[in-house]
Amino acid sequence: MPRNPPALPRVRSIGLMQPMTWLVLAWRDMARAGWISFAHGLALTLLGAAIFAVAHNRFWLLAGALSGFLVVAPVLATSLYALSRALERGEPANLGVVLKTWLNWQGSHVNKWGNDYWCMVQFGALLALAATGWVMTSAALITLLAPVPIHTPLDFLRHVVLARNGWLFEIWLALGSLMAAPIFASSVVAMPLLLDRRATLLQAVLTSWQAVIGNPLPMAFWAALILGFTLLGLGSLLLGLIAVMPMLGHASWHAYRDLVDASSLPERDATKPAQTSGVAP
Repeated sequence: MPRNPPALPRVRSIGLMQPMTWLVLAWRDMARAGWISFAHGLALTLLGAAIFAVAHNRFWLLAGALSGFLVVAPVLATSLYALSRALERGEPANLGVVLKTWLNWQGSHVNKWGNDYWCMVQFGALLALAATGWVMTSAALITLLAPVPIHTPLDFLRHVVLARNGWLFEIWLALGSLMAAPIFASSVVAMPLLLDRRATLLQAVLTSWQAVIGNPLPMAFWAALILGFTLLGLGSLLLGLIAVMPMLGHASWHAYRDLVDASSLPERDATKPAQTSGVAP
């Protein structure tokens, strides 16, 4: 007998400009959370700087590494979702929320060996695998097809982006988009849902796809905003990422809250918020 498909939470329809509201709410959360929110941006900026330091003279590798870094961003922003959730509940949004999100979230699980226990770990591993695959694909493509060795951003601009003969840049963009589109559709609300509710990985991914399919224009606009702000952060010598990364993380929580009615799924917290003030799962 075939297994019944997993029950999915209801997905709402939103207006085209609703992503702008998410950004406004994100700035409000950043102001209320204070330094702990911007500390996430600083940490991610330092990680980006480390990638640049290792591969600054190997732009054939750096181009894929920086774009691959964006693939795992939904997982890296997990504690930003927890901070926004704490603010929404009227709980303290502080360092304790961050530490418990990353270190003690498993304490609220009843079944330590069930699939539910490992769902966030599984999702993070899948995104990391996808990022690694893209880094290798990008590096191989640029190395094999570029007319000259690509060592610096200027080399990439001259011989890949602005090359008169050849389609390397177009192929690179097409392959990147081909990979990015399903990853975006799979992750746009998946990680906040996994953090907030006792959902399986399959439920979270299918709900994320349902949100994108049900709201194609608003979600395309949201994807364009994410890309635009990220490029702005990268183009400011990474310094803009200090504000951009927490902004997008907090906004993603509000995207989840607007798009998904998860009331049909049990909360991941085993105890009432009043008893666990400031505790993330």
